[in-house]
Amino acid sequence: MPLTMNREVFITCAVTGSGGTQDRSPHVPRSPAQIAESAIEAARAGAAVVHCHVRDPETGAPSRDLALYREVTERIRESQVDVVLNLTAGMGGDIIFGPTERPLPVMEVGTDMVGAAERVEHVAQCLPEICTLDCGTMNFAEADYVMTNTPGMLQAMGRMMTDLGVKPEIEAFDTGHLWYAKQLVKDGVLDGPALVQLCMGVPWGAPDDLNTFMAMVNNVPEDWTFSAFGLGRNQMGYVAASVLAGGNVRVGLEDNLWLDKGVLASNAQLVDRAVGIIERMGARVIGPEEVRAKLGLVKRAPKLV
Repeated sequence: MPLTMNREVFITCAVTGSGGTQDRSPHVPRSPAQIAESAIEAARAGAAVVHCHVRDPETGAPSRDLALYREVTERIRESQVDVVLNLTAGMGGDIIFGPTERPLPVMEVGTDMVGAAERVEHVAQCLPEICTLDCGTMNFAEADYVMTNTPGMLQAMGRMMTDLGVKPEIEAFDTGHLWYAKQLVKDGVLDGPALVQLCMGVPWGAPDDLNTFMAMVNNVPEDWTFSAFGLGRNQMGYVAASVLAGGNVRVGLEDNLWLDKGVLASNAQLVDRAVGIIERMGARVIGPEEVRAKLGLVKRAPKLV
């Protein structure tokens, strides 16, 4: 199919993630104050959206602590910098099985499998404009675990997000995830047109070659909005590829720690480089108010608890 370049592009900055990167770069933020400040700096550099996980402030390990989410969102909202808030809802679906001859019971250390309401509780409390919905189950290479999102779990979480008025960002790690996302919209679980993030190069999902990327793009309905990212050294290549294919872009320390060979990046530096690529392609980087208008988002205050 012919490519239609996107001329008005929004940048998402994935600020810290939940991977084991906390000891590989001093720029990976851990505490709520560090995460919020890094998000604010990314917004100043040109990110219209910040995608946030939280971590244990002492160890840097991924966390689902509601108080940490509330502190991050409150710090961002209290700043003088406007940005669209996107919180992960991917935590709470991790299973690590036992040895191959005795896979059950699952391993207590590392397994974090909870119900749909608990996985969405921080979204209900913080009321971001966007939250993620990992739209399938897959093997993850980093820690030999299974990211588990059954159809029933996705239906339950999707309905909760829709009822809360928070727009799900569908995380698609392979073409089958897009297939099921379209079913969720068809069934009325999610509202259309949907927002989707194409996640390229995450082992063992879709590899980050351009043929696979275009297969993903060609499976996104025409009226949906999509963004894309690639891991590591291919992050900036996917900035150009996604814009050329009609999409938006995601950069940030969740996906890549490096600015150049041997040079560790900050989130703001990665956003700044993405801005330069987009503008040199002849496109315009749009801000948070234009993103809200484009996606039908509503900026709200959190619930009192």
